[in-house]
Amino acid sequence: MPLSRWSSFELACEAIAAGVVEDISGSTVRRWLAADAIKPWQYRSWIAPRAPDFAAKAAVVLDLYARIFDGKPLGPGDYVLCSDEKTSIQARCRCHPTLPPGRARLMRVEHEYDRGGALAYLAAWDVHRGKVFGHCAPSTGIAPFARLVQQVMGTEPYASANRVFWVLDNGSSHRGQAAIDRMTSKWPTARLVHTPVHASWLNQCEIYFSVVQRKVVTPNDFYDLTDVQSRLEAFQDLYNLAARPFNWKYTKKDLHALLARIAAHEPGQISAPAT
Repeated sequence: MPLSRWSSFELACEAIAAGVVEDISGSTVRRWLAADAIKPWQYRSWIAPRAPDFAAKAAVVLDLYARIFDGKPLGPGDYVLCSDEKTSIQARCRCHPTLPPGRARLMRVEHEYDRGGALAYLAAWDVHRGKVFGHCAPSTGIAPFARLVQQVMGTEPYASANRVFWVLDNGSSHRGQAAIDRMTSKWPTARLVHTPVHASWLNQCEIYFSVVQRKVVTPNDFYDLTDVQSRLEAFQDLYNLAARPFNWKYTKKDLHALLARIAAHEPGQISAPAT
């Protein structure tokens, strides 16, 4: 059957045609499936770790979250920041005004819209202090990221810190040794720490961006890019009033267990981190 997902009615028809039962209704099939523990029509997307240095790089990030670096506890003058870029935030100008919710009626957002352009939102999240810094730019790049670094490193307590660790992904704005050299030449106390490839879930700034997506960007209903930028900056100020560190529970022990499960299915593909 050329079906990737089956309806209850289609399953009932197939069961009858295959001789499994003489007769059955779609509602009965639906009721049985709802009560069963196995639900094969549900799925999750995921990316298997494939980078050969995945374990080593992930372990460094998780150690920093636990206030450890090179096997030694971080000092009071050490800070850990996670930085990321939320790209292509569009200003969708609805063709008809959004209708507010009313009695027995959901809020109604017009399906059609005019495109008002897009911008990027760059942010840095202080892992242990629970504070976010950020700004908007027409696009991502080396210069917008440098502006974010200046925004953070030019203020206290980071300006006089012993070390400031920046946990980043491998985006083109801050990838590789060239980015490390640019950072240390401008800010000697700053240290770039790259997550493994395809491991954005290790970056705590992604958690903040998920909050932004739910509370600011959805539903996308803006007049223009100025409206988008004003909303993002106002939310950032509001969020900082009550922000606190995320309750991060994923440790190197969890990482070791994950990689062990993967290795059981794909022997030799990736090794577990050092304990």
